[in-house]
Amino acid sequence: MRTPASLLVIFGATGDLAQRMLFPSLYGLQADGLLPPAMRILGTGRTEIDGDRFRAQIGEAIRRNLAPVECNEATLQALLVRVDYLAADTGDAASLEQLGERIRALRGDGDVVYHLSTAPRFYTPVCEALGRMGLAGPGTRVMLEKPIGHDLASATAINDGVTRYFDEERVFRVDHYLGKEGVQNLLALRFGNVMFEPLWNARHVQQVQITVAETVGVEGRGDYYDHSGAMRDMLQNHMLQLLCLAAMEPPAHFEPSAVRNEKIKVLQSLRPIGRNDVLTETVAGQYTAGAVDGHMVPGYLDELGRPSHTETFVALRAHVDNWRWSGVPFYLRTGKRLPARTTEIHLQFRAVPHSIFPGAHMQPNALTIRLQPDEQIELKLMSKTPGLDRGGVRLSEVALDLDMHAEFAAIRRRPAYERLYLDAIEGNGTLFVRRDETEAAWAWIDAIFDGWRHAGVTPRPYPAGTWGPAAAVAMAERHGHSWRD
Repeated sequence: MRTPASLLVIFGATGDLAQRMLFPSLYGLQADGLLPPAMRILGTGRTEIDGDRFRAQIGEAIRRNLAPVECNEATLQALLVRVDYLAADTGDAASLEQLGERIRALRGDGDVVYHLSTAPRFYTPVCEALGRMGLAGPGTRVMLEKPIGHDLASATAINDGVTRYFDEERVFRVDHYLGKEGVQNLLALRFGNVMFEPLWNARHVQQVQITVAETVGVEGRGDYYDHSGAMRDMLQNHMLQLLCLAAMEPPAHFEPSAVRNEKIKVLQSLRPIGRNDVLTETVAGQYTAGAVDGHMVPGYLDELGRPSHTETFVALRAHVDNWRWSGVPFYLRTGKRLPARTTEIHLQFRAVPHSIFPGAHMQPNALTIRLQPDEQIELKLMSKTPGLDRGGVRLSEVALDLDMHAEFAAIRRRPAYERLYLDAIEGNGTLFVRRDETEAAWAWIDAIFDGWRHAGVTPRPYPAGTWGPAAAVAMAERHGHSWRD
C-alpha cells in the first residue's frame, strides 16, 4: 500500500506548464489543506537560478494566473516555504549527483513523486539517472506528460526506457483532460443513473459525435505543433480517451485497474482505418487566413513562416466493433481556428419507430455533454406546442439543461492538475493512462498516417473561423448525418 508523498520533484520547473498550471494547482491544494503537512516540493531544470529567485518567480506566476480574490498572501507564503530549486542537466553527471543528494535529504519517511514536465526525449535519460542513483525503487512513482512518443515505435521505446526503472503501476501518464470535472461527470452520468445505461447502446443510439474545437492558432508554438499536428496533439490522446469513456462497459469498481481494463477494450475494438479507408473515413485540413470572433487572423503557413503539410484539423468516422456499439458511427473532429471553443460529446438517439402525430415535425432525442468552456448537460426532447391543436397536435423540440456552474455555484471549480496532483501524491492511478492504452492508441493512429502517406493525402485548406474543409461535412452527409455546429 502506498503512503502519501513527502516529496514532489518537478523536472522542467521553470517551463511554461509549471508556471501557468502546475504551481497554481499546488497553491489550490495548499489553500484547502490537502497537501501532506510535511511534503516538500523540489523544482529542477537547466536554468541556473537560486532558491530565493525561483520562489519569487513562482509567487509571481501564481499571482498572475489566479484572480486577486483567490490569492491569499499567507497561503502563498505557506506554499513557498515548501519549495526549493536545484539546477541539473541530464548531460552533466555532477549536477545529477547533487540533485540526488538533495532528493535524499528532502525525502523523509514518505513516498517520492517525480513529475517529468519536460520534452519526451528526456523521459528515459531522467529515469536512467534516477535508477543509477538508487532513487527509483519502491516508494517512488513518476508522472509523464503527453505526448508519449511520436508514433508507436517511439512510444514503445519511451515506455521500455521508463519501465526499466519504474514498474507499470508506478508510472502515471498524464492526460489532463481526465482531470477535468466534466470528464469525470460523464462517468457519473452513465453509471450513476439507471435511466441512461439501458439506452447507451446501438439499439437506441444512432450516432455519436465528439468535438474538440479551438479558436486559437499555434500561439507561438509553431515548431512544436508542426512536428505533431492535430492528430498527434489532440486526437491520439485527448479525443480517444473521451471516446473510451463514452463507449466503455461499466467497470466493476471505480478503481484504477477496473476502469483502465474497460478503456483498453474500447481501443482494441476500434476498426482500423487503413489504406483502403482513409479517403472516405478521414479528412485533414489546414487553416488559411480568415476571421475569428470578428478579428482577421493569419493562416497557418503565415504564422509558421515556411511551407508545411501539417494538419491543423482532423475529422474522421470511427467504429467500435463490439456488441454494444456495432453499426454506430463515432464522428471525431478537432481543429484550430474554428468558430467556437468547445469540447463536447453528443449522442443522437434513433427516431421513434412510429409517429402517432400526423404532420408533426419529429426530431430524434439527443444528449449533449459539454466539457468546456462551460460544463453543461443538455437533453433534447419533443414536447407539445401550447395551443388548441384543432388541426392536429403540434410538437416542438425543447431542451432540459443542467448548467453545472449554476447548480454548484458555491463550490469552487478545480483545475485538472489539482485533482491529478492529489491523486499522484496519494498513489491513485485511476485518472492516468496505462501503457497498453497509449500503445493501442498509437497503433490505430499510425495506420491512418500510413494510409495518408500511401494515398498522398495533404491537408485541405479551410478559412479560419469556419468548421473545417467542406469534405468533412460531405463525409458525414454521405451517411445521412450532419455535424452539430
